[in-house]
Amino acid sequence: MTTLDPVAVFRTEAAECLEAIEAGLLDLTHQLDNKDLVDAVFRGLHTLKGSGAMFGFEALAAFTHHCETAFDRVRKGEVAATSELVAAVLAAQDHMRALVDQPDADHGDTGHKLLAQLQAAVGGKEAAPAAVPAPAPAPAAVCEAPAKKTNSWRIRFSLPANSMANGTNPLGLLDELRDLGECTVRANSSAIPPLDALTPTELHISWDVTLTSEQDRSAIDDVFIFVLDDMELSVEEIDASAAATAAPVEEKAAPAPVAAASAAPVSPTTVAEFRPVEAVPVKREVPAAVSQAKAAENVRVPAERLDELMDRVGELVIAQSRLSQLASASTDIALRSVSEEIERLSGELRDTMMVLRMVPVATLFSRFRRLVHDLARETGKVIELVTEGESTEVDKTVIERLADPLVHLVRNSIDHGLETPADRLASGKSEAGTVTLSARQAGGEVIISIKDDGRGINRERVRAKAESSGLIQPGQPLSDSELLQLIFAPGFSTAAAITNLSGRGVGMDVVKKTVEALRGAIDIVSVPGQGSEVSLRIPLTLAIIDGLLVRVGAGRYVIPLSAVEECLELSLEEDLRSRGRSFISLRDSLVPFLRLRDLFRTGTKPDVHQKVVVISTGTERVGLVVDQIIGDHQTVIKSMSKLHNNVATFSGATILGDGSVALILDVGHLVAAGQQQEAQLRVAG
Repeated sequence: MTTLDPVAVFRTEAAECLEAIEAGLLDLTHQLDNKDLVDAVFRGLHTLKGSGAMFGFEALAAFTHHCETAFDRVRKGEVAATSELVAAVLAAQDHMRALVDQPDADHGDTGHKLLAQLQAAVGGKEAAPAAVPAPAPAPAAVCEAPAKKTNSWRIRFSLPANSMANGTNPLGLLDELRDLGECTVRANSSAIPPLDALTPTELHISWDVTLTSEQDRSAIDDVFIFVLDDMELSVEEIDASAAATAAPVEEKAAPAPVAAASAAPVSPTTVAEFRPVEAVPVKREVPAAVSQAKAAENVRVPAERLDELMDRVGELVIAQSRLSQLASASTDIALRSVSEEIERLSGELRDTMMVLRMVPVATLFSRFRRLVHDLARETGKVIELVTEGESTEVDKTVIERLADPLVHLVRNSIDHGLETPADRLASGKSEAGTVTLSARQAGGEVIISIKDDGRGINRERVRAKAESSGLIQPGQPLSDSELLQLIFAPGFSTAAAITNLSGRGVGMDVVKKTVEALRGAIDIVSVPGQGSEVSLRIPLTLAIIDGLLVRVGAGRYVIPLSAVEECLELSLEEDLRSRGRSFISLRDSLVPFLRLRDLFRTGTKPDVHQKVVVISTGTERVGLVVDQIIGDHQTVIKSMSKLHNNVATFSGATILGDGSVALILDVGHLVAAGQQQEAQLRVAG
């Protein structure tokens, strides 16, 4: 059994923390006076600094400390939150990410430059970035400043049983209290059980602290800001004489938290004693069992383990298919009963496995807020990002592969699509351009769209570029869809000049290759002067699908069931009558169809009662003529070999119950072939 690397766990949690900080900063850009957002960013920076120091990432902790200090000054009202400050911390966040990924690498003077930018943004003093600064005596003032009020506090606190296991170090809390001023600490070890009943991983110590400081009560609350929900805390203001008579530190108490892992909640009577005199809210005690139950609600599992589990489920589905075939040929009632039970259980296991692999597209869309923010500053355009359907779930592999294609599409929408503020105002539009990212589920597919309200695609420029590049012949007739699809050709670009964003003719062809590798398709709609919309049609999952097993000649093929609309019967007489036109009448509309027997060149005669399977991708429909519909089939998708990369008719293969191989039809390619055949027949007619 493998053991999780603590550093790897920290890097994962640090990445989530950085994403939360980035989201807070981007929200703060639009609401600079929102104190809740300022507090959220501060807490994120504070957590990252503390966790980094705990796991030995000293450079990260030292650098993050300065950003935390800047937001602390904003929290206290010393400086105002500005767009320059947000931009500076966003840039600093990229450096923090580098310090997490490569803590030992030489990052040059990047940190110094970023801290100088941060200093300019807050307009205040900034410490050297060498290490987390310790409190230093203030320099002598030229004129005597008014003395600050000195407060004395008595602080009593205890932590829950699993504190250390959850990453909370009591020594760190005590160190932060010492940083606030003169501090006297006394450990209460009366709750430690006898040795035979002692659990080494649990902490049974509470603390009684007397603090004399110029800081106010809020500074004490900030020390415990991340553990308040699970601890018992009492803060009581006392006079100077009471502070002077406080008990000294017990020397034997200090090492105790190092060896322990957590602290047990104090008894109810102790809680009553620790209740503060003033009206200070005290968090309710959470029993250890409840706290552990909350921690168990989410379990972190490496993605490789999910992939391995999916492979095992796929093999189980294949084995179940073989069992079902054997049972159907047997007269043994008990065997059939077991087969049906195994089929039900494997289907439920497959569905559960699919849910485990599904993640909301919000995890993908959230990445583009930062991209749009940076591009707006770079291009000088005013851009609003709108996201829709963020709860739509897709297979995690699809999410990972779609990240780069969507970056290219969003960058192109901003660079080529959206106009400058002056041009938009001149054309009667609002100054701010809008880029909309949306996702919705349609059958077994998810449709992700990137839409802008810019100038649209210039057809004349696309045609001129395609003709000059030799992609099409001069004057060659093309449909609007075919013309727009030319922008995905390798090396194609209509940009007048090469910029940091686009113009080199790379990117869009990569988008198309990636989408096609996912068995998806791309649709483009563009209205001159109103904007463009690029839609990616992607299957929900890449591992196991429900399919319709059909026979064409002697071969068997699988059609994804999510694309099947209906099945019709095509008699031999109707087949002969339709020769030369290849259309069927379906509820007052003509639907083109393809004879798979001719397409695959089976060399066999058609069955007397052929079937037409009507498939669709959105609004486009095509019929596929097959010899027999065998039935539905749980299809475990296997990749095609490299020798078959150019065979666009098939998207993969699967293993049937008898061990033979059935090819999976590429629905998008077949629909496009049917539409092309329809267009040729209409021109010929």
